Amino acid sequence: MKKKVLVVDDEQSIVTLLKYNLQQAGYDVLTAMDGEEGLNLALTANPDVILLDLMLPKKDGMDVCKELRQQKVLTPILMLTAKDDEFDKVLGLELGADDYMTKPFSPREVIARIKAVLRRIQMQVPAASDEIDEDEDDGIKIAELRVLPNYYEAYFKEELLELTPKEFELLLYLVKNKGRVLTRDQLLSAVWNYDFVGDTRIVDVHISHLREKIEENTKKPIYIKTIRGLGYKLEEPK
Repeated sequence: MKKKVLVVDDEQSIVTLLKYNLQQAGYDVLTAMDGEEGLNLALTANPDVILLDLMLPKKDGMDVCKELRQQKVLTPILMLTAKDDEFDKVLGLELGADDYMTKPFSPREVIARIKAVLRRIQMQVPAASDEIDEDEDDGIKIAELRVLPNYYEAYFKEELLELTPKEFELLLYLVKNKGRVLTRDQLLSAVWNYDFVGDTRIVDVHISHLREKIEENTKKPIYIKTIRGLGYKLEEPK
C-alpha cells in the first residue's frame, strides 16, 4: 500500500514541485494551501507524514502542529521554513515537530527525509547491550519504565506514554544503551540518521520532552542524566 504524504504550503510552485516528485517516488499526495485546510486533512485523511510550512494563511504551521499534538495525532511532522532562525526551529520542535527543513531544499532531500522517518517507524533500533532484559511481551524494563519495541509503545508506572515517533525512537535508543554515555552527535546519527551540521539543540529539546514524561523532578532527573561536556546517559534509578 502506498504511503500518504500531506503537503501544507501556500506557495503553489513548491506544492506543485513536491507533489510531482513525491508521486514519481511512489507516494500518494494530498495538498493544502492554508493552515485550516491542512489541519482538517491531517485529522481526517490519516496521512503517514506531514510536510508543514511554517508561514501559512488562516492558521500558521506552529499552531497546526501544536493543535495536532494536543489532539494526540502522532503523525511525523516535517516543518518547512524559509527562515534560517534558530528560535523558529527550536520552537517547532518544542511544539511537537519531528524534523525541520530550511528553504530552499531539493525534492531529493525531502524524499530522503521522508524515507528515513518511515523507515525508523517500521524498524526496531538494534539492541546495543546484552544486559537489557527484553522479551516480546514484556519489552524492556528499567525500574518503572517499560518500552515495547514490537508495539511501538512505552509505559511509565504502567501508564501509556504519549510520545511522538521521534521521542519514542530516542527513548528506545537510550534504553537499549543503558548505562552508556551517548554524545549528542551519536544520538543525531543514530536517531535522526543524518548530520544536522552542529544543530545538536534538537537532541536537547527531545531529551527535555522525555524528561517531562518520565521524571518526577525534571531538574533532578534519575533516569536520563546529563553528562556535562559529553552528552546523556540513561541509567537504572538507585
